[in-house]
Amino acid sequence: MSAEATNPATPGPVAGSAARWRARIDLRRLGRAALLGPTARDRLPSAISHVVDAHRAHYPGAELDPLRRAYVLAESSHRGQMRKSGEPYITHPLAVTLILAELGAETTTLTASLLHDTVEDTDVTLDQVGGEFGADVRYLVDGVTKLEKVDYGAAAEPETFRKMLVATGNDVRVMSIKLADRLHNMRTLGVMRPEKQARIAKVTRDVLIPLAERLGVQALKTELEDLVFAILHPEEYEHTRELIVDNAARTDDPLAEIADEVRGHLREADIAAEVLIRPRHFVSVHRVARKRGQLRGADFGRLLVLVNEDADCYGVLGELHTCMTPVVSEFKDFIAVPKFNLYQSLHTAVAHPDGQVAEVLIRTNQMHKVAEAGVIALGNPYAPAPDDPVDGERVDPTRPGWLSRLLDWQEGAPDPDTFWSTLREDLAQDREITVFRPDGGTLGLPEGASCVDAAYAQYGEDAHACIGARVNGRLATLSTVLRDGDTVQLLMGQDPASEPSREWLEHAHTPAARIAIQRWLAAHPAADDAREQREEPPAAALRPTAEGSVLRSTTADIIVDQPGATVRLAGCCTPVPPDDVTGFAVRGGVVTVHRIECAAVERMKSAGRAEVGVRWGDTTECRVTLLAESFVRPHLLADLTEAMALEGAEIVSATVEPPTQQRVRHTYTLQLPDAAHLPALMRAMRNVAGVYDVSRAHTPGA
Repeated sequence: MSAEATNPATPGPVAGSAARWRARIDLRRLGRAALLGPTARDRLPSAISHVVDAHRAHYPGAELDPLRRAYVLAESSHRGQMRKSGEPYITHPLAVTLILAELGAETTTLTASLLHDTVEDTDVTLDQVGGEFGADVRYLVDGVTKLEKVDYGAAAEPETFRKMLVATGNDVRVMSIKLADRLHNMRTLGVMRPEKQARIAKVTRDVLIPLAERLGVQALKTELEDLVFAILHPEEYEHTRELIVDNAARTDDPLAEIADEVRGHLREADIAAEVLIRPRHFVSVHRVARKRGQLRGADFGRLLVLVNEDADCYGVLGELHTCMTPVVSEFKDFIAVPKFNLYQSLHTAVAHPDGQVAEVLIRTNQMHKVAEAGVIALGNPYAPAPDDPVDGERVDPTRPGWLSRLLDWQEGAPDPDTFWSTLREDLAQDREITVFRPDGGTLGLPEGASCVDAAYAQYGEDAHACIGARVNGRLATLSTVLRDGDTVQLLMGQDPASEPSREWLEHAHTPAARIAIQRWLAAHPAADDAREQREEPPAAALRPTAEGSVLRSTTADIIVDQPGATVRLAGCCTPVPPDDVTGFAVRGGVVTVHRIECAAVERMKSAGRAEVGVRWGDTTECRVTLLAESFVRPHLLADLTEAMALEGAEIVSATVEPPTQQRVRHTYTLQLPDAAHLPALMRAMRNVAGVYDVSRAHTPGA
């Protein structure tokens, strides 16, 4: 985890805007103090004074002896080791620990941070760390310790990340230390060869930045983004820097004017609030410039309004929308519906009379702390909860949904290359949705996930037997893309021969689903080939019939109020007793009989067709056309025809359309011995595994 020398491209304070940027601590001076400061057992080494000051700002009564002992062990263990910049190596763990202390990490995390490279780079062992500092510190140090290339070769990096993620599944503080470690390494990357800088920057972009986002550590994420931007896109970075410098040199500041106006409105409303100007970081300015083209002064920052209570957030929002001109399309409520990474805030925007638009963030001080530091701001998430938890945590931070999914699929990754590529794909999906199960439970899925993904998220490899779904009460195929807030009921087949289809891979958005399907297909190549052949319907065995054809009534007894007329049952709605029916006279003295609710009835009335009274007489047999919709599965046709035969139905004709998106449409014309048997017949057909709907034929074009 060794870091390198100061990177000349590191984003820093821009000339003319010193008030907007916080100066970084001189790490070189800190390194010299590490060697020269006193280390007596009864005194804190002066080298960690900055760490102690930052830590006490968050934890005034913190026990500092573990930090003193950890520093003494780290400094003595790393003594004589130098960074490539020529600085004493101890400057790196000190800098990493200071980053975490400023974000509000608790003592155990800071202790492990000081020691995080000792096992990897010195003779200190994990057992020694555990014996001196306890099991928690030992676990954290072990979690961030790299695997040796001599043992793992080219797989060392992906396997190290796999090990680290598994450790994070048990303690999220492991990833907190790793993110701070990578931030300091990225700050000091300049002495490395350009190609190595680019390689590290790409891994940071693809893996570490998404992990920082998922853990809600925005302070680390935004600086990492800027550092990666400077290395991978130096020309665009320099152009963005020039835009920021030019804006800082302006004599006027529209954001400051709008901030003063906001303060005035809140004072008049007697709402205690702090209104700050929050400058955008480099990548944010670059994104806004690409989106809006020409930037104006208000585009270089946002207003941050901090209050004490949740209710005050909405009070501020009401005042802004009442006294100023709101941009309604910019409003988002992340307090009522927090993001999956614990983030809470109200977002809105107000327009100034000169046409400039200022974005406004409204949150409590506690929300702001969590927005900046994410899980780090929670202190020790594994400590017993106090009687009155601050702000009442809404989710369990120790195992967020995205992390559980990641840990589940990584076990099935067959090799390090698959794990590494799949990890990057998974982390690229940076938005999450929540769907609800019928039992009231929820599933967290990445945006764009389908019913296939929901099936494997809920049932694991048992999802191989899934045959379809209902989304918000409506039948849907497994390829259906889910939206945030949908209710999804997964339909599971009872046939032990049920199996996934290769086509599912086209709709699988999550690694868990893709890996499970690929593993099954790899283990059953013969079954996969046979399935492709089975999915072609045996059309030669079926007698086609036009779905909209008119069938002459040969068995149903219909009384018509038109003597001598020939009666025909309409094929568009296939009426059978005891349906409510009506008739219309057509050419040749024929009366066609339709169900009252048939769409053709209204059209015929509008066209001026003469309506004829009809009613059912004494009848037993009838002929009816039914439409069945099903999912593709083996032996479906045989099971369906058997179910119809058991109900006494004779198949007059049938068509089965080719499958599309794992769905099959069947049309059956059936002769029934008694019309009263129709409801039981339709129930029996629906009960066949894989059949999700059966309805009476109703073809508007007939």
